[in-house]
Amino acid sequence: MSIIVQKFGGTSVATAEKILAAAQRAVDAKRKGHQVVMVISARGQKTDELVELANEISDNPPAREMDMLLATGEQEAVALVAMAVQELGEPAVSLTGAQIGVLTDNTFTKARIKKISTERMRKALDAGKIVVAAGFQGIDEDFNITTLGRGGSDTTATALAAVLQAEECEIYTDVEGIFTTDPRIVKNARKLNRISYDEMLELTSLGGGKMHSRSIEFAKKYRVRLRVRPGFNDTLGTLICPEADDGPIATGLALVKDEVRVSLCDIPDRPGVMSLIFAKMAQRKIPIDMVVQDVASEGLAQVSFTVPQNDLAETLTAAHEAVSELGAGMVQHGTNLAKVSSVGTGMRHHTGVAATMFQALAAKGISIGMITTGDIKISCLVDRSRSQEALAAVHDGFKLHEDSAVAPAVGCETKSESTLSHHSRDELERDVVSRLSHMEDIVVSEVLLDTDQSRVTVRNLPDEPGVAAKIFTAVAEGGVMVDMIVQNISQRGRANLSFTVLHKDLDLCLLLVREVLETWCDAALTYERDIAKLSVMGIGLRSHTGVGEKMFRALASTNVNIQMVSTSEIRISAVVSPADGQRALDALLKTFDL
Repeated sequence: MSIIVQKFGGTSVATAEKILAAAQRAVDAKRKGHQVVMVISARGQKTDELVELANEISDNPPAREMDMLLATGEQEAVALVAMAVQELGEPAVSLTGAQIGVLTDNTFTKARIKKISTERMRKALDAGKIVVAAGFQGIDEDFNITTLGRGGSDTTATALAAVLQAEECEIYTDVEGIFTTDPRIVKNARKLNRISYDEMLELTSLGGGKMHSRSIEFAKKYRVRLRVRPGFNDTLGTLICPEADDGPIATGLALVKDEVRVSLCDIPDRPGVMSLIFAKMAQRKIPIDMVVQDVASEGLAQVSFTVPQNDLAETLTAAHEAVSELGAGMVQHGTNLAKVSSVGTGMRHHTGVAATMFQALAAKGISIGMITTGDIKISCLVDRSRSQEALAAVHDGFKLHEDSAVAPAVGCETKSESTLSHHSRDELERDVVSRLSHMEDIVVSEVLLDTDQSRVTVRNLPDEPGVAAKIFTAVAEGGVMVDMIVQNISQRGRANLSFTVLHKDLDLCLLLVREVLETWCDAALTYERDIAKLSVMGIGLRSHTGVGEKMFRALASTNVNIQMVSTSEIRISAVVSPADGQRALDALLKTFDL
């Protein structure tokens, strides 16, 4: 019999009416032939209420007692939900984290799971009961109650789905599902039937149906099918699952409104420069978003990156310190900016994706300040006052309002729980727990070296709307796939643009670009036939400020100079000399213990 895990957030169990509705969903699933595990968060504003009450009593409440206090929110909720299930005619049992079998370390308020015992849950399920499990909590070896910190209930639900080999993990929220973009901004945004794990991780700024990104990464590891469903109606919501072969070119768009840009101009082009810059930022725990380094000219490089607006002052201080230690360069910054991003796994296989996005912006006369890319993501920095217009334009450009023909379940196979022996179940539980114990560490899942690409650079382009669109439209019409794209901020009204293509496409690409450049007599075209592109991937890139610093320090320690940098939510890519490629890869693999 297949198992369904259903996770209900606080808003989904805030009132008696909602508790009964949640219970009814579990009852309906059981009556369809599933075994059901419910994972429940504290009701509504209960956690905030308890925190406020504790702060009224103590300015510095002990962490152990805070865990004891906060865990009561889930305990209250699971008892009420279990009562509701039984009121609807099905047997149920409520279990705290300790009763589930979640053993943690003793790091109060952000404990890590050390062991999960599923024996009691399986006995209850086999006895025909619906298991109502408390999320967010566990118990340490001294029987102290612990809580798992931010995203704890999502972590509990996904982990239980993994160890129980559940058919699906349903996440009930107060939204309809995952949309192509924010429907409050773009009125014709469409709810997605399905989205891949990687796409969802790249679109974290959309909120992900209130899901924690680490839970999505964890689900990807164990191929747990996640379904974000509304708690207020019976629609199926959005399935987050493995990538389909026939995915759309673009799946969704994201907008980050509070970006500011800091640039270090005319800095030395030598090994260790990026390491120094990132070390200065990491010391202040500044969360860096877009990072761009274009190809150096005359021994001087330019690095730009964006940070949240509230971090501008600290970032400028760190940037000036870096320039001072480098002994050359100057710091510039820009405000009132926003980042518009398009995401889609189809970008790996289709030409013209960048052209479509840049054409949409050009048609509205919207200037692009910076461009950076990932494997399945293109981000542009635009003026904040036009950011919503830009988002709508790109949404229309990719025709994201049109309904997808892809069925929700394609490419989302699940391994049957019945095929697992008891021995393999134990192994799976140990593996899941081992993975969980490191979820809050800096997470880098993979490092890759690509030596099959060439680099094209166009300098001295006019800084005006439509320039990038013309170049990439010409390249796309020639059937050339573009990978990494970097555009730094313009200087004195002129901009530089670099991108990479496959070796086999370089000569054709150069021909196509030269034809376009006839429009701009001052533009200059250069290229490198052989480059090495290094990519570091993982969800720790955005949640930990030290990932970039560790990456660039590792490259600096092996005297590797960085020629280009481009980033996304889950990837940092750097171009280096092909002679340095393998040495750089070895250094990164050692640094990230891969």
